Amino acid sequence: MHGTTSRVDPRVEEQARIKALLSQAGITLADIDRKYRLTDGAARNAMREPNQKGERAIAAALGTKPHLLWMTRYRPSGQRRSPQEWTRVPTLKQRRNEQAA
Repeated sequence: MHGTTSRVDPRVEEQARIKALLSQAGITLADIDRKYRLTDGAARNAMREPNQKGERAIAAALGTKPHLLWMTRYRPSGQRRSPQEWTRVPTLKQRRNEQAA
């Protein structure tokens, strides 16, 4: 569409960037659950909603700190944003439906 701008949710961009980093490293979210002894699906859930244990495990698996991965959840200083005012990151299907409307 010419002349319109589409603003991508920064959380969606963040999620895509983290998934790409995991893929490049050959790490799955299930691997992280097992290695860091999280409940099944905890790392996957941390990708879509705030979960400090999952965020820390994902960051550790990538050799970094959570605040460097989730700028929407942490301040640049590394302090967690509080309160976590969030809504779930929309799924790809939900984003496509919004674009079609």
